[in-house]
Amino acid sequence: MGRLARGPEAELFERYAARLRPKIVVAEVAECRGHPLEIRRREAALLLAALPARAVVVALDLGAPAPTSEALALALTAWTDTGRTPCFLIGGAEGLDAAVLARADHILSLGPLTWPHMLVRVMLAEQLFRAQSIASGHPYHRAGRP
Repeated sequence: MGRLARGPEAELFERYAARLRPKIVVAEVAECRGHPLEIRRREAALLLAALPARAVVVALDLGAPAPTSEALALALTAWTDTGRTPCFLIGGAEGLDAAVLARADHILSLGPLTWPHMLVRVMLAEQLFRAQSIASGHPYHRAGRP
């Protein structure tokens, strides 16, 4: 949800996105306004309409379990091995509607802290790069360190 304007968040996102292979595609969906329930409902319709037909839908939700980086690497490899495209959904300020969570093949969190969705985009890009690094045996992750 939302448009990533020029600035530090965009620069960080581009830094990690440029390292990913294959290149990731970002579909930005405009945030809605109004009552929180109505916002979630309208944003859900926009997010679901933006999904490719055969996507592996991964919703990011604060209440979901947070995988380790190694577990995300294994999951990303498994999802990619299906021949379907993993699509990560980041909600707006009101979170994701139940319709989005129901459509999701997987629901995960990047941790229990609340983050602005533009920073979540940066953190997700970094974790996807980290997952690819782990899967390829690259030392970027530095396993065993806290």
